[in-house]
Amino acid sequence: MTKRDYITGEELGAFELSQLLDLAGELKSGRREGAGAGELAGRSVALIFEKPSTRTRISFEVGVAELGATPIVLRGEELQLSRGESIGDTGRIFSRYLDAIVIRSGSHEALAELAVEAEVPVVNALTPRHHPCQALADLLTLRERFGDLQGLRLAYVGDGNNVARSLAIACELAGVELTVAAPDGYQLEQGHGVKLTEDPRLAVSGADAIYTDVWVSMGDEGEAERRRADLTPFRVDSDLLGLASENAVVLHCLPAHPGEEIAADILYGPRSAVWDQAENRLHTQKALLRTLLGE
Repeated sequence: MTKRDYITGEELGAFELSQLLDLAGELKSGRREGAGAGELAGRSVALIFEKPSTRTRISFEVGVAELGATPIVLRGEELQLSRGESIGDTGRIFSRYLDAIVIRSGSHEALAELAVEAEVPVVNALTPRHHPCQALADLLTLRERFGDLQGLRLAYVGDGNNVARSLAIACELAGVELTVAAPDGYQLEQGHGVKLTEDPRLAVSGADAIYTDVWVSMGDEGEAERRRADLTPFRVDSDLLGLASENAVVLHCLPAHPGEEIAADILYGPRSAVWDQAENRLHTQKALLRTLLGE
């Protein structure tokens, strides 16, 4: 089989994305009955984390194990990468031992090089440019809440970062209308059918869901005060949510900072789908591994 990677989300077509979400739903509903158990028996998957991780590490490690494969969890400082070995050589060696590589990296370029040199599938578990596994969980959560993704209106409010970029790719494939509201200097680039605005109220007007992310991501700590000042008008609170549709839900990829990008009563309130969204990382990533490694 020709090996397949999952780097930006563009590697899937619309039909295959829909099939993957179907599979994720089946794995979720049948989890306690052992759905998917043993389907990747005898396989091994490297989980490399150069950056701190909670949801991504746990969901991938549990997911790999539930599929019957062996997860090999590695921190960046544990590898010879920390002593100057190239990412290409790392990929060549890993390909001799493992069946897939999942990596969270501080360099999208390094991850792309790894994918070129590795002979086994490489999965992007987050880079500064993309977070495509998160987007899969986002879509599954919206589909659970609304039934059909086609024509849904999603407003992303805040920093047009890696999460927003991957969301734009996934929404285009799924038929979701995405609007990104961000201030000048934080806006996502044009493309993938996304609508751009600097007005958060315009973005969320009549939306079916509102999505936000932290204002200070890993690596942005030196600009924390400036970023908070610039992004304060984009906080998701009851006033902003009141402009969305009556049944609108709120999404956040976590970790959250209640009182900054999202009000505490919204994050923990009845219209929050955040915790389902976090759980769905497990189910969509299992479906992704099945898709990439299945016969």
